[in-house]
Amino acid sequence: MHDLRMVRDQIDALREGMRRRGALKKLGPLIDRAAELDRNRRLTIQAVEERKAERNAASQSVARLKRAGENADDVQKRSRELGEEISRLDSELAETEISLNGILLELPNINLDVVPEGGEENNAIVRTWGEPREARAVKPHWEIGEALGLIDFQRGAKISGSGFIVFRSEGARLVRALMSFMLDLHTRQHGYEEVWVPIAVNRASMTGTSQLPKFEDDMYRLAEEDMFLIPTAEVPVTNLYRDEILNASDLPKALTAYSPCFRREAGAAGKDTRGLLRVHQFDKVELVRYAIPETSNDELELLTGHAEKVLQLLELPYRVVRLAAGDTGFASAHTYDLEVFAPGVGAWLEVSSCSNFTDFQARRAGIKYRPVEGGKPRFVHTLNGSGLAFPRIIAAIFEHHQQPDGSVVIPAALRPYFGAERLG
Repeated sequence: MHDLRMVRDQIDALREGMRRRGALKKLGPLIDRAAELDRNRRLTIQAVEERKAERNAASQSVARLKRAGENADDVQKRSRELGEEISRLDSELAETEISLNGILLELPNINLDVVPEGGEENNAIVRTWGEPREARAVKPHWEIGEALGLIDFQRGAKISGSGFIVFRSEGARLVRALMSFMLDLHTRQHGYEEVWVPIAVNRASMTGTSQLPKFEDDMYRLAEEDMFLIPTAEVPVTNLYRDEILNASDLPKALTAYSPCFRREAGAAGKDTRGLLRVHQFDKVELVRYAIPETSNDELELLTGHAEKVLQLLELPYRVVRLAAGDTGFASAHTYDLEVFAPGVGAWLEVSSCSNFTDFQARRAGIKYRPVEGGKPRFVHTLNGSGLAFPRIIAAIFEHHQQPDGSVVIPAALRPYFGAERLG
């Protein structure tokens, strides 16, 4: 969420940020409307203050007239009229602020200068690791998973519907092994505190991390409680400190959590729906960091490196892609996507997005810190990334580590958790 001063004092910078995202045509009228509402808001506040001052003066006049034994009816009448005007103006002010706040919630973050403008075609490959396996004679992961009895797509659909998966036998053990492997890596080697968080959150939490109001149609909602199943552990972990003030000495703060994740994918019909590429429920280990503004860019590089380490240990070739402004998520100021090559489907699969949100989420969620040097509390910068999401990692393991006999070699770093060297 943007500071109101962006609309008031830096509206050209706000418009430029939307232009770089390719969204100025759509959002320009909203920005203009926000500027108009802000002007009306300030005029209304001024009018309220003037009438309150006049009413105070009238009250003093009434007291003076009564002490002098004079008639105060006209002044008292004017005082009542002023009270009614103040009440009316307060109602107008409340409506204006609701409308203004609603617009601010609809405007995405402004990207950092390092982010190229434009859409997906301007995404930039920053670095690569490993050699992608040739696609020749490699079966897609869904064939391997079904042949080895690891994935049951049919019964997942029967139980819940399309996009829900059942892992069986060694497939289920692989999911459990990935969770323990990633959490141990991030807590023991990367210094994260592990937390176990609720998977149903309230509307305030979803608004704080920017899923609401824009993406409500993509969420699974518990209507009677007005709660939501989380799309990522980012939501509850970031909201741990909602409406709190941290000490600068406690920053940076690093948290990791495993959770199931739920996404309706309402706008993704027909896209990458085969196998594990796009599902409605999946497992993920999430990384969240809180930082002071001066270090958040360095924190993004650190967090991204932590996610990369998982891929390196799983021996999966990948590339790091800096997303262009138009392809960057709503709340992000700078995002790296980690993409793994899956030879069976012949495609690069996004397995993690690592983002610096600057103070965009913190402003919505009210997360601040006290500077060491003193002064007013400031908003923290929040960052997060998948460390990692399981379905496409499993797909890549099946396809990249597939053997001619149809078995799948377990990466060495994962074997202590899985308890064997092969699947099948």
